[in-house]
Amino acid sequence: MDKMKMSDLSSFCCATCITLKDRCSRPKGLINLLLTKVCLLALLFGTVWSITGRECLPGGNLFGIVILFMCSVLGGKLLGMIQLPTLPPFPPLLGMLLAGLLLRNVPYVTDAVFIDTHWSAALRSIALSIILTRAGLCLDPSALRRLKAVCVRVAVGPCMVEACIVAVVSHFLLSLPWVWGFILGFVLAAVSPAVVVPSMLLLQKEGYGVEKGIPTLLIAAGSFDGILAITGFSTCLGIAFSTGSTWMNILKGLLEVVGGIIAGLILGLFLCFFPSNDQEDLVLRRTLMLLGLSIFSIFFSNVIGFAGAGGLCTLVLSFLAALGWKTEKAPVAGMVGRCWDVFQPLLFGLIGAEITITSLSPSTVGLGMACILIGLVIRLLVTFLLVHFGGFTLKEKVFIAVAWLPKATVQAAIGSKALDMAREEGDETSIQFGLVVLTLAVLAILTTAPIGALGIGLTGPRLLTRYVKDETEMEASPISPNGSTE
Repeated sequence: MDKMKMSDLSSFCCATCITLKDRCSRPKGLINLLLTKVCLLALLFGTVWSITGRECLPGGNLFGIVILFMCSVLGGKLLGMIQLPTLPPFPPLLGMLLAGLLLRNVPYVTDAVFIDTHWSAALRSIALSIILTRAGLCLDPSALRRLKAVCVRVAVGPCMVEACIVAVVSHFLLSLPWVWGFILGFVLAAVSPAVVVPSMLLLQKEGYGVEKGIPTLLIAAGSFDGILAITGFSTCLGIAFSTGSTWMNILKGLLEVVGGIIAGLILGLFLCFFPSNDQEDLVLRRTLMLLGLSIFSIFFSNVIGFAGAGGLCTLVLSFLAALGWKTEKAPVAGMVGRCWDVFQPLLFGLIGAEITITSLSPSTVGLGMACILIGLVIRLLVTFLLVHFGGFTLKEKVFIAVAWLPKATVQAAIGSKALDMAREEGDETSIQFGLVVLTLAVLAILTTAPIGALGIGLTGPRLLTRYVKDETEMEASPISPNGSTE
């Protein structure tokens, strides 16, 4: 009898469910998707809250990081949606930087969105290791061998000249010590691949400057420009935080460069053989090993007092690992790129959140902008002169000089590094110098990134010759900027 009753009850429940299913329409499509995501977020928040307590509530460290990340992603999306005719899109990193700047300087919001300085420094260091890893993976050895003299001149000349000019000007205008002046100089001297590369690819797709190889030239030279700036910055940073005589500090800086390269070679060779090709989940394991060693190199170099060696080690080991993997590096580079998609909003958001507008001195901002503008003018002239014997027309020389202006990625990656080290040392004077360096890095991003993107988009179609492939003759036919065949 009990079995019969249970069977009857089960049948009744099934019939009831079928009836309710027939009478009630379940939410589908977008509504279902939104409800599902809301439930998942609620479950995630509830789980994290039950573990961390106040950390994930307003005023907590975890809450601040999450809100900053979400606002930075949203700011990047909104700015990236701004599309003007015949112009490349604005770099999303600018929106991420502005989001962090707003969160830091809006009353009441600032108190709720709190992020510990140690957490902020650690997250920025991880982002730095990821971007350096991407740079090492993207270096093309065949392009290195085929580099022409003009590419070397464009990569080295403007960077070194601007770094020296900014160092001299900041020493007299901002009263920075010489070593801090060169730290600032190398921070500001690097061109931004995040702005230049997408703009060049867009022009290359349309055929502008292709016949002279101008997009390829600037993309290749941009990588070496950034590496040179990071190397100079790391060397000067090691000297600034060393004790002892000047010559010993210079020697230590050189040792950091040599030590970083040797360590990178050893770790890169290790990655060429481990993990082996016969292992499962090879791409995942290679990615984890690569990022793990890169992040470890950045943090370990700070621990042992050779901060400049970590960045070089990361660049070399990722480049050497890519050489060993050959064609198999593409999936690893793709996974590293996904990691960068996560840490990019954090990096630029945290950089923006370091700046408190009310604490900025008007004189520092004014004199800092003067340093930036003087460096940019000299950079323009030097770039124009260095490509003078490269076989380019006057218009093409002007375009190359304009395209070599935007700054963003490297400035965000290393702009706060000196401030982080000064805070670890606890030296108030160094902290003030570090804040000046960071402030000018942010000002350089805010001014040159949009101006550079707009300048490339406006001058490219007007100054470069466009080449298209004729379908009948299968030959490249030059087209002038106004569209007529030459």
